[in-house]
Amino acid sequence: MGSHTAKASEQLLLDVQHVDKRYGGVHALKDVSFQVRAGEVHGLVGENGAGKSTLIKMISGAERPDSGEITLLGEPIELGNTVKALEAGISPVYQEPQLFADLTVEENIFLGREHTRAGRVKWNEQHEKVIGLLTDLRLRPEAIQERVGDLSVGEQQLVSIAKAFVTDVKLLILDEPSAILANSDVDRLFDIIRTFTARGIGVIYISHRLDELGEITDRITVLRDGSRIGTYDTHSLTTNEIATLMVGDKFQVEHRDRDQGKKKSEIAVSVRDMRAGKRLASASFNIRRGEILGIYGLIGSGTTEVIRALYGIEPASSGEIEINGKPVTIRSPQAAMRHSITMLPGNRKAQGVFLPKSLSFNLSSSHLGYFSRLGIFNFGKEKRAMEEAIQRLRIKTRGPHALINELSGGNQQKVVMARQFVQDPYLLLVEEPTQGVDVGAKAEIHSLILEHAAQGNAVLVVSTDLEEIRYLCDRIVVLHNGVSARELPGDCSAAELLAAASGESTAKDPAGGVE
Repeated sequence: MGSHTAKASEQLLLDVQHVDKRYGGVHALKDVSFQVRAGEVHGLVGENGAGKSTLIKMISGAERPDSGEITLLGEPIELGNTVKALEAGISPVYQEPQLFADLTVEENIFLGREHTRAGRVKWNEQHEKVIGLLTDLRLRPEAIQERVGDLSVGEQQLVSIAKAFVTDVKLLILDEPSAILANSDVDRLFDIIRTFTARGIGVIYISHRLDELGEITDRITVLRDGSRIGTYDTHSLTTNEIATLMVGDKFQVEHRDRDQGKKKSEIAVSVRDMRAGKRLASASFNIRRGEILGIYGLIGSGTTEVIRALYGIEPASSGEIEINGKPVTIRSPQAAMRHSITMLPGNRKAQGVFLPKSLSFNLSSSHLGYFSRLGIFNFGKEKRAMEEAIQRLRIKTRGPHALINELSGGNQQKVVMARQFVQDPYLLLVEEPTQGVDVGAKAEIHSLILEHAAQGNAVLVVSTDLEEIRYLCDRIVVLHNGVSARELPGDCSAAELLAAASGESTAKDPAGGVE
């Protein structure tokens, strides 16, 4: 890995000393000390539950530590006070943009922090400030009066950053900023970060995408189980070494048997010329029994529409779907489940979990008939199924009756996966299976998907994670402009996959020849 820019300043900007925090019986932070230099991009990594979010809450004033102290440029920060932290120059930007869709860009940026004199808003001053921020962030000047809800996801993320810079920022905290961005938006974000650090602003960069750390960070601090494992120059570590530091001896990469799909010839699912939604114009592919097929494309290429159509969320408007050679019509998720199709959604919080319900409730919610007899729900059967899932999926929880919002993101994802496996689906649809989870949970979730295919089932994976889709899939169908344009083997190069998704394919056999 290599450092992202010229050497950062040696001036100490943020100094966190001996911060400790408990939540009941959970020791979230254990005597953590942590420093950030002026003009530095400092990566903060660790598994879900390692203490990253808790540490950021301490620094930004959202929570008060039980002990320890925090200084910025040598001045103590009033602990547990977000207003004082902002006034001192500490601004956090979270993964999901904290914005109001119906307000304009300008209104969102100054909401709650309007420039006033004698009780009146200084509109001209605010307007000039916003124009300057949009210029710095390379956002269209005309966007200033547009509704935030009309902007792209990448532009919304930039508005969130602009909002952080209403005050005099000395330390910018970016929590998973690239998780929801397309590659081009990530490149622009990195350029913007370099502009900020060149002015002496320090950046804390939290990410599960270990491969991007080498491109944007100078140093990284690794947390594990609430403790600081160490701080390292980014260029001194490989991605695997970072992962090993994060999870200790728990990190193991399972061997991938790529002959698995080749041994299977029976076609389980066949899709021909499927059209759905506004983006999917024509998708054609087959999935064999025991095979994992990947669907890959840039944002807006129609990948999400494929999986939503097969599960009946947004039914196909035309085309043919066959299961075991028989034509089927899927107009709803209920119809999909009757054909033994289940789906692991990409948006876990919005589509995957029921908050603040128990783990058992989240497991059985889609299978009430399975857990009932003669109209009477069998709570004992539900509990036993959840206990088996906890053990099999290694879910970190106090038990089946624990509330799912008590769990880390990775463990919530495991519960959602357990729900899909209750009745052993013939076709498992998986969208962004490990988005926002740590490397330990990622390896375990991958293992479950591979195991399900090895039992003779068909699996369809939609993922924007190049490493993930190449590792999991036997074959990958690439969508470009809503059309299945090319098929590649799962072990193709990342460059080849990206080129195909960008329309730079040299394949002589496009969609019509896709198996």
